Parts: sequence; structure tokens; C-alpha cells
Amino acid sequence: MDFQLTDEQRALKDGTRELLAGRFGRDRLRAAVEDPGPDRALWRELGAAGFFALRLPEKDGGVGLGLPEAVLVLEEAGRALLPGPLVACQLLAGVVDGVAAGEKTVGLCEGAREPVLWEHPAGCDELILVEGARGRTGGAYRSAPDRVSCAPFASVDPLTPLARVLDLPRTEPVALDVPRLRREAALLTAAQQLGSAVRTVEMAAGHARVREQFGAPIGSFQAVKQLCAQMLVRAEMARSAVYAASITESVLDIAGAKLLADEAAVRNARDCLQVHGGMGFTWEADVHLHLKRAWLRAERWGTAGEAEELLAAGLIA
Repeated sequence: MDFQLTDEQRALKDGTRELLAGRFGRDRLRAAVEDPGPDRALWRELGAAGFFALRLPEKDGGVGLGLPEAVLVLEEAGRALLPGPLVACQLLAGVVDGVAAGEKTVGLCEGAREPVLWEHPAGCDELILVEGARGRTGGAYRSAPDRVSCAPFASVDPLTPLARVLDLPRTEPVALDVPRLRREAALLTAAQQLGSAVRTVEMAAGHARVREQFGAPIGSFQAVKQLCAQMLVRAEMARSAVYAASITESVLDIAGAKLLADEAAVRNARDCLQVHGGMGFTWEADVHLHLKRAWLRAERWGTAGEAEELLAAGLIA
């Protein structure tokens, strides 16, 4: 079997990177750090580019692609640290009117864990709550944000405002395949983690080439070489797992992919910070943004402990 990307998939990946570089470069990233509110103009630009309608059928105005292509797009979004409810809008573009075109944003809360956290509450036009234990059939309910009682919740990531949901009226049931939605949310989150892990490899290697100590680039030192090599290995292992899971859509494959991607994103960001040395600890450097986002995503749609339990149960079965 050939698991290489097709020419069309490579073009999609390259085009997404080019789009995000032009619409969400470093200046816009740092501006978003200072003001993490919703950027409606950017959201409409993404919608016009087909970012959210990627998996909708062409007859419904979508692009007609599949989960592997969505993974490639979310990987690039993770690489660029693009903020916003990307996974929710990708999964619910065919459920809430206006989301596919970028005219509306939708939030997705998981009610199986406490406290129920709501990402980017200020910019959401609709809110969907998913209930039920993991791996089992559960319900999904729609609610208007202005009817939700919530309180700000301290977020480790300055680009991802959070709120604790205190009361959420279940105004309208939504016909969703909840186990499938959970699997796909975990996989798309893993894709974002993969993108961040790849980006921190690039950042570490780039810094190691230009930063000099003792009259030589620090990248020539064996300890730094080994650190960068380990980062690359983690990122490529996560890439293989995430890409494979997008094809099989297996519960265990997705759990393994999320586990590896979370580890790659967190550990690579920490090692990238170490390669940068004291400069990496400063607010002006972007390394801490990758680390904080990786910490946050590692707790969303399946933690390491939950993935390990699931994989262990699969081995026993």
C-alpha cells in the first residue's frame, strides 16, 4: 500500500500553509496574543477558502474531500498556532448554518468531564454540548450562547480563552453520531498537535544554525544535535500515526495517534525552549506559545491516561 501523499494532497497542504502565512503571519499572531477576541474577518477569509466546508459534499457547497485531507489542513493550522474553535467548526459545518462559509462560529463542549469548559466563548454564535461516557452512544444538544451561564476560567494558553459552563439549557437535540464525533475531534486535535511539533523542530534547528557559542554555531555541538534529532523522530512518529488513523478511523489507532501527537507537541516545545536557552523563556519568543497550546490540547478530547487505558484494554481483548 502507498501511504505517500497524492499530488492533490500536497497541493492542499502547501496551499493551506501559504494561505495562513499570508493571513496569519507572526505580526497577526502576536496581535492575537494581546487581544484574543474573535477575528471575524479572518474567519470569513478561511470560510471563503473552503477551510470549514472541506468535507461537505459538493452538492451542499462543500469541497467533497475526506478525513485525511481535513487532517492535513488542521496540521497546518496547528503549525501556525491559528486560534479559534477550528475543530468544532470543521465537524459542525454541515450542522449549523453559516459555519461552512465562515459567517458563524460554533463551540463544542464535552459534558462527560467536569468542569465543562467552553473554548472561545466570546466569539461563538452557537453552542453544542456532547454528553455521554466515552466510547458509548450519547446525546448532543444545541443552545444559544446568550442563554448559557458561564464564568471565565484561567487558560494556560493566552490565545485560547476558556469559560466554565455553570448552566447550559438543552434547548434542542441535535442528530449527531456522538462516538464518531469524539473520534474525529480527537484526531483533528492530534493533527494540530502534529503541526505544532513539526514547527518547533523547524524553530529549534533554525536557531541552532545561527546562534553561536565559542566561535561556532550551537548546532555543531553533539548535545544540541541529539536534542534536535529526538524532536524530529517524535514528530515523524506522530505524523505516521496521525496519517494512518485518518485512513483507518479506528478507535485504537486514533487513541494511539493522539497519545503520540500530544507527547511530540509537549516534549518538542520543551526541547525547543532548551535549544533557545535563556531567550526561549522570554515573552517575545514564540516558543512558549507552542508549549502552552500543546498543554491545553493534551487535555482535550482524550488525555494520555485515557488513551493508555483504552490501548491496554485493546491488547487484553
